[in-house]
Amino acid sequence: MAATDLQPIQEADQPDQPAMRPRGTRGLGLSGKLLLLTVPLVMIAAVLLYVPAIANFWVNRLNDRVAAANTAALVLDAAPLGMVPDSLSRQILKSINARAVAIKMGQQRRLLASDNLPTAIEHDIDLRDMTAWEAITGSFRMMLETGNQAIRIVGPGVGNAQFIEIVTDELPLRQSMYRFSRNVVVVALIIAVLTAGLVYLALHYLFVRPMRRLTASLVGFHENPESSAGIIVPSQRSDEIGVAERELSDMQRDLMSMLHQKSRLAALGLAVSKINHDLRNLLASAQLLSDQLASVPDPRVQRFAPKLVRSLERAIAFCQSTLSYGRAQEAAPDRRMILIEPVVLEVRETAGLASDASIAWVAAIERGLAIDADPDQLFRVLLNLVRNAAQALETHASSGDGGVQQIRITGKREGAVAILEVSDTGPGVPQKTRDHLFEAFQTSGRPGGSGLGLAIAAELVRAHGGEIHLVEGTIGATFRIVIPDRPVELLSIRNERQRA
Repeated sequence: MAATDLQPIQEADQPDQPAMRPRGTRGLGLSGKLLLLTVPLVMIAAVLLYVPAIANFWVNRLNDRVAAANTAALVLDAAPLGMVPDSLSRQILKSINARAVAIKMGQQRRLLASDNLPTAIEHDIDLRDMTAWEAITGSFRMMLETGNQAIRIVGPGVGNAQFIEIVTDELPLRQSMYRFSRNVVVVALIIAVLTAGLVYLALHYLFVRPMRRLTASLVGFHENPESSAGIIVPSQRSDEIGVAERELSDMQRDLMSMLHQKSRLAALGLAVSKINHDLRNLLASAQLLSDQLASVPDPRVQRFAPKLVRSLERAIAFCQSTLSYGRAQEAAPDRRMILIEPVVLEVRETAGLASDASIAWVAAIERGLAIDADPDQLFRVLLNLVRNAAQALETHASSGDGGVQQIRITGKREGAVAILEVSDTGPGVPQKTRDHLFEAFQTSGRPGGSGLGLAIAAELVRAHGGEIHLVEGTIGATFRIVIPDRPVELLSIRNERQRA
């Protein structure tokens, strides 16, 4: 066998080379993006707080002017005959930063004091029914204007006065609003920096560091997926990060186990490929000797020689396939209607149970039961199950447990479906192995076992369009095989009948 014998296995086992990916992150990492996102969000919150704050400050300043004007109106109205010296009037108006004060009582509007009245009033501000939106727009309109315009403020009066009016300059009020805004901006910047820092630190320790840990584990596991050092150790967190860590750890362990299994399959296929040529030659020589042995006239030799020849032919066919399970799928079954009883008898003799009195053999098969199957592949399926049952009984007996040791094969037909069952009275299948019962290298519990018997049997049964499963609630282990007949084309049957 030359290099061509090894080429299919090497091509099948060689994984696709993944594209090179850059390691690490480029540009801003998650922490930097988080900081850049936190700062503007805090500033937006500060702006949203500033808008009602400046409007409230503006309204409060106007109310302060009205309150001061009401106090001045009481003083001016209390003078005898309403006569107040001009010097006192100017002094009172200066103290409340006003140019004129007037009140309305009943139907009479009365000017209490005035000093240097402007020729025009730029804006009228009525505080009696001002809404929140009018307060916001009015405050920003005053801040955006320039110059020193005169404004008239109308507010509720005291005593018998219906309302009070005050004429004042806009510039001092605007300057106080500028000072308030500057203080708010400074405080907002300090709060924004502190808040952004605290939020950044909290999110960094709660989310960014665990995400970096997950990312580092993914990168390390990608570089060497067959090493257990790259598997993340889950934390005790119960939130989504903890769930992600635990799921990632389980996924990495499962993937590492699958990679180890694939390596074993590759090594097994390569080893069998190397010995296939020599083993096939040895079996061919044994076949020649068995052909010569078949010509011996001894009745016992004539009885066993055909079975020996048949076994050698099967062995040569197995070697020729070069452990097809390890490198590819099984060949398509050559199905035909066969009687199951001769196959079961040959399985018993091949497994060495015909002469073993310690294990009882029971075959309860319907008379004349025929199955639409490949005889060689069905033989392999039953032989794997029977050998597993015999080994389980031997292990059970060596452990000192008594009881009847028995292997039972039953067969029946239900319509277009043939059903076979192979059962034993052994210890049964452990619960921990049932989840991976028909997977390679997962179910062998004895020394020297390969763990391939059930996997090969399941693959051969599935190739026939059937199914195999473990029957629950039975003594020992019972495997049920269901093989349906192939669908028959009516047109082909009619043509055959016409030709006949």
